[in-house]
Amino acid sequence: MKKIALVTDSTADLPDELSKKCLAHVIPLKILFGEKSFVDGEISPKEFYRCLEQEEELPKTSQPSPEQFVSLYSMLLEEYQEVISIHISSGLSGTLNAAHLAKEKIKGAIHLVDSKTISLGLGLMVMEASKAIKEGLESVQVLDKLQQARNSIETLFTLNTLEYLQKGGRIGRVSGFMGTLLNIKPVIRVGDDGVYQNFGKVRSQEKALKSIVKAFQDFAGKRTNIKFAVAHGAAPQAGLYLKEELENAFQKPAEMFAQVGAVIGAHTGPGTVGAAIQLE
Repeated sequence: MKKIALVTDSTADLPDELSKKCLAHVIPLKILFGEKSFVDGEISPKEFYRCLEQEEELPKTSQPSPEQFVSLYSMLLEEYQEVISIHISSGLSGTLNAAHLAKEKIKGAIHLVDSKTISLGLGLMVMEASKAIKEGLESVQVLDKLQQARNSIETLFTLNTLEYLQKGGRIGRVSGFMGTLLNIKPVIRVGDDGVYQNFGKVRSQEKALKSIVKAFQDFAGKRTNIKFAVAHGAAPQAGLYLKEELENAFQKPAEMFAQVGAVIGAHTGPGTVGAAIQLE
């Protein structure tokens, strides 16, 4: 049986304990506040959102370089026979492209996977891959499991404002006018093509969170074999509310409850609350 290394990036928003449990090697993206540069994970979510309030200019983000991927893959291939590398949607970041450029420079079995999603959705895919690798499946079987997972994951989130998505250039197919309307909370879906799209708009955060629960119930139908995860960006009470509502709706605990990391948070802003569900 070939040893398979698992790689992802910091936009998966996996808590440290969970990434270690998954045996996932996490390559970080960067956050730039003016002249100050931070590696994602080097700055805690709490510190990041504090900086976000204090800084006049919105932060920028940057993907890992191909050289960082070359270094990581080369190191892993000394111990493992294959690498499965799962990353943020290519429609939202150039991270996967950097991984492709690195792959071209290395001799070895490197399998790249476009998650077509972000944050919790990516995290669920990493957990799926980890489970399959630990079960001793061959890489082709793990990749098949990931394809199935990608097709059975729904990711939804709500924002306080669309300002961060607009200024960060990640607006996708989301209508900008919603962010200017009084007390309107957009609900955004990561589409099948890995780009943000409108899912709905309501007049309060509570209604937005309830609409996510209802959408997940509709998505699951009568199926009970599901997993879900919840995250928030500087909105712990709203995050816990969504977590409890989903746990009550599906009568099972969340797989993960996390804070949105700095890179995703730079494009979604404080007050973000979201969840991802996977049908098994």
